[in-house]
Amino acid sequence: MMFYNGYWGWGIVLILLTCIVGLSFFRNENMVLALNSMRTGDTEKASKYINKIKHPQFLPKKQHAYVLLLKAVLNTQKLGFSESEIYLRKAMSLGLRTGQDNAVARMHLAGICAQTGRKKESLTLLAEAKKFDSGGMMKEQISQMQRQLKVAPSKNQMRMAQMMGGRKKTPRR
Repeated sequence: MMFYNGYWGWGIVLILLTCIVGLSFFRNENMVLALNSMRTGDTEKASKYINKIKHPQFLPKKQHAYVLLLKAVLNTQKLGFSESEIYLRKAMSLGLRTGQDNAVARMHLAGICAQTGRKKESLTLLAEAKKFDSGGMMKEQISQMQRQLKVAPSKNQMRMAQMMGGRKKTPRR
């Protein structure tokens, strides 16, 4: 209506405001800033931005999945393995857009499973990650994790080492 009456300036301002409101509805600015910080390699800044999102359940489903994925990946040390695993599984169930993101989530979850002594589950997650990695960008990391899991001790050996106070080192001659 503004354009029709000859008020071109106000019409353009209203269109810009509508675009800003529309984009902020479909994209959370903190998530966009966190993804950009991750791309530049500044994980502390990305963690700060992603932790500003207080109620991700009110976001659209895909964005909620990405917020959970980023929280799990960035805050594994703070949250602990169990809570990080819950976030990753929930993000995968909500659905991530790209195969690359699915591969990252499964690879990170495989690392958590390997740390907690679930070697078989870790290997199946790595196989799934390999299927999702269509571009082959994570091929080297996946194969490296698989090699490490082959040499890793079994759960029983880890339990015995904990009971015995760790591996006893023999002196070198």
